[in-house]
Amino acid sequence: MITNTWINHRYVNVNNSSALRNFSDMLHMLICNGVKEGYKSIVFVCIGTDRSTGDSLGPLVGYKLSNLKYKNVKVYGTLENPVHAKNLDKVMENIYKTHEKPFIIAIDACLGRMEHIGYITIGKGSIRPGSGVNKDLAPVGNAYITGIVNFGGFMDFLVLQNTRLSLVMKMADLVSMGIRYVLWKIANNPEIPVISNDWHVFG
Repeated sequence: MITNTWINHRYVNVNNSSALRNFSDMLHMLICNGVKEGYKSIVFVCIGTDRSTGDSLGPLVGYKLSNLKYKNVKVYGTLENPVHAKNLDKVMENIYKTHEKPFIIAIDACLGRMEHIGYITIGKGSIRPGSGVNKDLAPVGNAYITGIVNFGGFMDFLVLQNTRLSLVMKMADLVSMGIRYVLWKIANNPEIPVISNDWHVFG
């Protein structure tokens, strides 16, 4: 779980009828720009824990993406095998050893302003997981997707514990559907030969 402090991002209201389109358009642009910059693989790092409702966005997204079958696309962090403060450094070390020049997209829950609850943020750059609950972890990601699940600033740990699961699930559904659509779109776009050749569906 992180605090929402970036400028270089866009907000997507999960309750808006155009939310999936807006999210997908931004994600498509981020990934395509990453490929143009020379990244050779796409890695989603879904951060969080299933032990806290508010912090379960990452593992839920990872669970929903766990059956992806794309070459050079990998998902870390699921309900069964979450990525959290205790193992994040080891997971990141493994990612850099295993994947050729990975374009890392960090996915995490965050706390923000009351009026932004229910919004997804997406942008270029890294996040600092755990900063919202006073944990000092290294920045993660070339791009990020965060879901503002509740308001922050006072007793954040208890706020996370009392977050509505329905909201987190709605965000997880939108993010996972958007990611699936964008990867399908990239893999089937002959105008981007690097991606269509290297990011293809098996079987």
